[in-house]
Amino acid sequence: MVNKKPKLYLLALAPFSLLVLFFEIAPLLMVIVRSFMPEGRIGFTLEHYISIFSKKLYQQAVWNSVLVSVVSALAGIAIAFFAAKSVRSVGRRMKNFFISVLNMTSNFAGIPLAFAYIILLGNVGVLIMIGKKYGFSALAGFNLYSLVGLMFTYVYFQVPLATLLLIPAFNGVHPQWRESVELLGGNGLTFWYRVGIPNLLPSILGTLGVLFANSLAAYATAYALLQNNFSLLPIRLQEQFTGDVTQHKEFGSALAVVLMLLMVLAIGINNYILKKNRGLQY
Repeated sequence: MVNKKPKLYLLALAPFSLLVLFFEIAPLLMVIVRSFMPEGRIGFTLEHYISIFSKKLYQQAVWNSVLVSVVSALAGIAIAFFAAKSVRSVGRRMKNFFISVLNMTSNFAGIPLAFAYIILLGNVGVLIMIGKKYGFSALAGFNLYSLVGLMFTYVYFQVPLATLLLIPAFNGVHPQWRESVELLGGNGLTFWYRVGIPNLLPSILGTLGVLFANSLAAYATAYALLQNNFSLLPIRLQEQFTGDVTQHKEFGSALAVVLMLLMVLAIGINNYILKKNRGLQY
């Protein structure tokens, strides 16, 4: 008797496949094809990509986006590592409360996050005024509308996301492993260097890739905070499609392809490091 279950599974996947085809694959192919077309007509050109990598405005946008994404991802993963580690030492009730707070803060991003930072650390923000009143020069002179200020906002929404992703990984680090290291004469530092971090490395690298992509594509927070005064790739991208008079869809598509390639490159580097580490382990 022929087994019909595989065919039934394929039938059940058909609606999902159609959604993926029409709302993901087809638009992606359209963006790629359009990026090689001359503006306003049919044809083939590399002019858009040459402009992106030759004009200083777009070179700076690419560099700033990569810089902000790398720094915020590294800072987020460093803070989240200790936050996820601390969750293991608390009770179930406190752990559930902590995860609830993380879920809430991880969704607090975009324009509301920018406004919250403006209220706290803007030119006449609450903390800035406190710093000026009590003579905290470092706080009073903080410039939210700068690269450092932008990174602060990005790190804010990176930490909760990274912590949520790392908590399940820390659940896989068993206490017996540390006891074994101590029996062999090792200490806590030896455990994390030789056992803990190598076992967590796949999760750490995977989370790092998610944070990089999350930061690279972020738009609303940066735009609400700095408008067009700071060059980022997503901001330059939206400029091509929101013009009141003309729109540069072909050039915007090329910027979108560059953005996607940066994400693919980050994922490729991530996978290469992970594969190399596995090779060293074996």
